[in-house]
Amino acid sequence: MTLCTPARTTNRPRIQRPHSPPDGPRRFRVAGADLSASVAVFLIALPLSLGIALATGAPLQSGLVAAAVGGLVAGRFGGSPLQVSGPAAGLTVVTAELIHRYGWRTTCAITVLAGLTQLALSALRVARSALAVSPAIVHGMLAGIGVTIALAQLHIVLGGTPQSSAVANALGLPAQLAHAHPAALVISALTVAVLLGWPRLPGRAGRLVRKVPAALVAVAGATAAAALAGLAVPRVDLPSWSSHALPGLPEGPVLGIAAGVLTITLVTSVQSLLSAVAVDKLVAARAAAGGNQGRSVPRSALDRELAGQGAANVLSGALGGLPVAGVAVRSVANVSAGAVSRASTMLHGLWIVLAALLLVPVLELIPLPALAALVMVVGIQMVSITHIRTVTRHREVVVYAVTLAGVVLVGILEGVALGIVVAIAVALHRLARTRITREERDGRQLLRVRGQLTFLAVPRLSRALHQLPQGSDVVVELDGSFMDHAAYETLSDWTAGHLAHGGAVETTGPSGARISEPTPVTDSASHPCCRPWTPWHNHQCGEPTAETPAETGPTTRLHLASGIGKFQRNTAPLVRDELARLAREGQRPSQLFLTCADSRLVTSMITSSGPGDLFTVRNVGNLVPLPGEESGDDSVAAAIEYAVEVLRVESITVCGHSGCGAMQALLGGSPDDPPTPLRRWLRHGRPSLERMASRRHAWARISGRLPADAVEQLCLTNVVQQLEHLRAYESVARRLAEGTLTLHGVYFHVGEAQAYLLSGTDEVHSYDDVFTQVMPTDHLEASDRLEAPGHLEASDRLEASGRLEAARAS
Repeated sequence: MTLCTPARTTNRPRIQRPHSPPDGPRRFRVAGADLSASVAVFLIALPLSLGIALATGAPLQSGLVAAAVGGLVAGRFGGSPLQVSGPAAGLTVVTAELIHRYGWRTTCAITVLAGLTQLALSALRVARSALAVSPAIVHGMLAGIGVTIALAQLHIVLGGTPQSSAVANALGLPAQLAHAHPAALVISALTVAVLLGWPRLPGRAGRLVRKVPAALVAVAGATAAAALAGLAVPRVDLPSWSSHALPGLPEGPVLGIAAGVLTITLVTSVQSLLSAVAVDKLVAARAAAGGNQGRSVPRSALDRELAGQGAANVLSGALGGLPVAGVAVRSVANVSAGAVSRASTMLHGLWIVLAALLLVPVLELIPLPALAALVMVVGIQMVSITHIRTVTRHREVVVYAVTLAGVVLVGILEGVALGIVVAIAVALHRLARTRITREERDGRQLLRVRGQLTFLAVPRLSRALHQLPQGSDVVVELDGSFMDHAAYETLSDWTAGHLAHGGAVETTGPSGARISEPTPVTDSASHPCCRPWTPWHNHQCGEPTAETPAETGPTTRLHLASGIGKFQRNTAPLVRDELARLAREGQRPSQLFLTCADSRLVTSMITSSGPGDLFTVRNVGNLVPLPGEESGDDSVAAAIEYAVEVLRVESITVCGHSGCGAMQALLGGSPDDPPTPLRRWLRHGRPSLERMASRRHAWARISGRLPADAVEQLCLTNVVQQLEHLRAYESVARRLAEGTLTLHGVYFHVGEAQAYLLSGTDEVHSYDDVFTQVMPTDHLEASDRLEAPGHLEASDRLEASGRLEAARAS
């Protein structure tokens, strides 16, 4: 995405907005929490980066390059503010294999190509598709990589040299144990003991010292022990930066290099995106616990995160660094340390650069067995007991085991492919596996159907149904979430025949709750209005319609009474318990939802909310009068004060919509219009009209495009303007300053049934207010500013200005 700046806007003077910082150079401010978090992450990343470089067989400096680039580039341009990127243990096996086959310079070139591939994928917006991979496959892949790493590093821990594959390392382990080097074994054992024991130090003193990362303490302790005891063990050897190896042209078979690019792209992308999702969960949990430092952290934009990882890989490979990915260990440390912005990630990269330039003599004292032991422990921890329990609970342990075995025995790409094949086979088996049992209970025939009802199960279902005695009382219990058309027809036809022979049929779910029975096809015409696509307008299923009116009373009264009766009969029993709880505990809504009184806006439908979720205020035009301008009608101000001060809502949403009659009335106003109550109320919308006609404000955009007409533009602009009015209320401004309240703008296109969310509502005075489409995945991607401010149709601008003058005159 590019930022397009038309030439005719270059001479436009910059207008200073109220409440915005003065023009001039911006100061780079760093929160104290970000500074302390960056130091904590740096202390973890430094030894891990060296250890991962050692495990791959790459130059040790390449780990520092990848850590620095991951922090500075991915941290700056990625879509997950608190995720930390750098050389990942999950890439160790891939990189080691590439170095072994093609050499270091070609591996760097492959990293660059993988980064370019990630940039292309981000442009196609396929990042969320990576989350479609079964978690069992991802966990199995990481576990397989962890086993491979542990087997390789165990040889270095014992003072030897690892082999080229996991199988060779396993077969050569007995010989290596027989010829272990005592000095290397002592240093490695000390490192492992500190790594495992440091987080378990008891008491108040233990809580204090545990703030220092265990990895740093373990490596520093092993280095000090080796120096004091004079142990002869190999140590870190950082060559001069002047001789640092940079990438060269790829040399090798095209298919082999393409497979390497694909493997690095796959592993880095999936790991980074899954880690970003995990970071979002950690941030949400921290905010719920009150540890958000008074600042909100935006959710990850996955396509932007993929682009940031691609840019980092391009630069890391070009500078002779390892492949870069988002890493869970450092990201968890960053969130736990209280980071509140991407500054912590970027600062950690800066500390890595300074250490690589200034601390070379200190780094060269580190024993290689200590780094190998550190990476070996990380590899073992990648085989997570929690993940094994999870896949076992979801009956996906076969997928997990096959993926793990495939990664260890064959390779990462092959292991993942095997896992995908097994996962598909398991899904098909579950879809086709249906158990049908029959028993007699209390004089009734009970037919249980376990699993999904597809055409594959129709022969068995039909056989079981026709074995039931004619005229009997039958209960059909369905325990599945899917029934295809063939199974539905079979059940429906049998039900019709059984009822015709004097029998009774009741269809229930697994809990015994009664559900709608299939209705015979012959009866469907009795109520032709009862279809899934029935219009909602004045619809009462099974009641007299406009074509067949009631014998007495107006139709409107009939519809109202019938609707209330249906609520009491069908809906009230389902919501009675929840409403009783709300009656006891009182209302505790999460947000104030201020929208238009238009009858087409159903707030509960748009927001998928229920009783007690929203404190809703509706008026003509979804207007928020400025404080003191309501002229005797304080209803909106009272609602805002009650919601913010008494109910303590967490957010306020202003929702506009397409085709708003209030906005049409504003645009079509005339000085000769009589001062009716409607015209007096609409004067609160004149600031929106002024904003739209002003040269100081750009028109709001909707998903990167200009609005279709002036009415739609005013509808969008009105949402932005009412958010500014909200900030003028003292209670709202105070809660915003405390960080306990957020504002949101929403635009609902009625004809498209599509909701759009205003990007960047924390600063509604920006030159580019963009309404971004809310995707069905419930995730908002980062919105690119596609056009520069001020690039407007002159006719629309003049038309709006003329209507503004008419409104002022009136």
